[in-house]
Amino acid sequence: MSKRYTIGSFLLEIVMIAVAAVFAFPIYILIVLAFKSEENWREAPLSVPLDPYLGNFSAGWSQAYLGDAIFSSALVVICSLLVLVAIGAPAAYFVARCKPRLGYGLYVFFLAGMILPFQLALIPLYQTMRDIQLLGSPASLVLFYAGLQMPFTIFLYAGFIRTIPRAYEEAAKIDGAGELLTFVAVVMPLLRPITGTVLILNGVFIWNDFLTPLLYLSGSDWATVPVAIFSFVDQYVTEWGTIFAALLIGVLPVLATFLVLQRSMIRGFASGVKG
Repeated sequence: MSKRYTIGSFLLEIVMIAVAAVFAFPIYILIVLAFKSEENWREAPLSVPLDPYLGNFSAGWSQAYLGDAIFSSALVVICSLLVLVAIGAPAAYFVARCKPRLGYGLYVFFLAGMILPFQLALIPLYQTMRDIQLLGSPASLVLFYAGLQMPFTIFLYAGFIRTIPRAYEEAAKIDGAGELLTFVAVVMPLLRPITGTVLILNGVFIWNDFLTPLLYLSGSDWATVPVAIFSFVDQYVTEWGTIFAALLIGVLPVLATFLVLQRSMIRGFASGVKG
């Protein structure tokens, strides 16, 4: 029997709409100002642009060097994600399938890595990157993000692997497959939903990170999107239409990736495997 629509339900809907409007308002400002010329946004900054102005995008792309910045960010994100998946998935498989005491100890160890703030090691890590002469190179960011996000990645994978029935692996071993072949041929295909979640959550964090690229790539030609936009805003502080257009361009790759992988992310959060 369906529930009746009550005043409480109506009030709850109003509250949720208000919350959604609060979160959507900054996005509305971002989009509206990106499509307005300077004269239009000075006269009516919040009105809908009936005659969209596209000059802000070409100016933001060229003046902020967003092409090079997007390439740098994409290179760092892709390489970091490859390392995280290649190491995190088998490591989580070992944690989830090894002896209970050992597995629990390793699991707690990786959880501690999630709890401790990386700012505690910010200066030592910077000095280490300087000593091994990786400052100014994307490799320094790949190493940093792989180490920083590895506990979180193993946490996600291990939780999902525990929901997979061992019967799949036992059947493969009966057919003569070893541990490595069992993981690659049987377990890894089952990890596609959680892999989508790993890619989205880690990718968004790495793409949007500002502090680490500012420190590690300072003075180099490998500025990422947040650093490039920060430098651009500092130089063109009064050209808000161009600035917002540059911000919108920087957001689009992450948004497109999220739309492609959102179903995998939802299935990963559900953490269920249907036999």
